[in-house]
This record gives sequence, C-alpha cells and structure tokens, in this order.
Amino acid sequence: MGLFDNLFGKKDKEPHYDSTDIRVQDLDVGFVFDYDLSTWEVNNIYEYDWGDNYFSREYKISNGEKSLFLSLEEDDELELSVSSKIKVRALGSEVVDKLMSEQKPPSELTYDGRTYYLEEESPGYFHDIGRSDDWEEFVSWDYEDSNGEYILTVEQWGEKEFEASAGKYIKEFEISNILPSGDT
Repeated sequence: MGLFDNLFGKKDKEPHYDSTDIRVQDLDVGFVFDYDLSTWEVNNIYEYDWGDNYFSREYKISNGEKSLFLSLEEDDELELSVSSKIKVRALGSEVVDKLMSEQKPPSELTYDGRTYYLEEESPGYFHDIGRSDDWEEFVSWDYEDSNGEYILTVEQWGEKEFEASAGKYIKEFEISNILPSGDT
C-alpha cells in the first residue's frame, strides 16, 4: 500500500475471515484452493434461500480444464458436496415427462450405473451474488445413493426448464491450502 492511498479515497478493507485460519466457509470469488490433486479457483458464488431463515451457498469452481460446483450447507454440522452439471435427458425421458405431467418426481433414478433414491423436495429461491440482486424461484429434488455417498439433483426453473447435476459428498479436510484473491 502506498503512502497516499488513504488520502485519495482508498481505504483499508478488513477481510471477512481470519487470515491465519481460512476455512471453506470463507471462500469468495478469486480464492484458490487444492482439492483432488488439483488447484481450483472460485469463479462465482450462488446463494439459496430455503425459507425459515435457512440459506446455503454454492461456488462455481474451475481448475482450468473443467468446472464443478462446490455446495456448502451448515445446519447442525458442515455438509459439503462437489458436483457437475449433467443432461437431464441422461436420466431418462420419463423423468421430465413425469415432473411436467404429474408434478411428482420418480422415487428412484439410475444414472451412470448407480441407483439414487429421493431424499427431499425443496422449493426455494436462487441468487447469483456477484451479478444480480434478483432472486429466482425454483424447485429442487435431491437424491442419494444407498450409501449416502453420491448425490443427484434435479431442478425445475419455471414451467418447462429443468437442470440436473451429479456428484458426491466430501469432507472439509479434502479442501486445503485456501488462499484469498490477490485483490483482497
């Protein structure tokens, strides 16, 4: 920092985290970290409002070759998952047809040789923190495999738009060497 920075409007900005103990909950756009033998950068942050003052976050991350989504929920304990987008039709054409005609999800789905079971239906609101103050309404159906290790999510946005993702739960220790952006 230069001698005259504070005189010309630049103010010291206190970080929102403890710089000696940066945790996954402290992630922000531009932060980098190690996961699964690769270095990842946070590109976007999304917030979800599930009602009753319950919120969760999702980080779009990239290692230069691919993008993933790191989801973070704190209820009684920290729950982390990593997933990637998949084509909804990869789940079978009957999934979207059933959701549109009956407004009910299938109780189980098979994807990539693994069977997933419906865990919960969650209506909520989505917000892209860095891009807009607007919230979008959607419905999410969460599935898990029989071991509770792998997850699959189907989301409905509007009347006919569907998205899906598949991934797995991870432990906090799997994310390491978290460093803030050079801009902070």
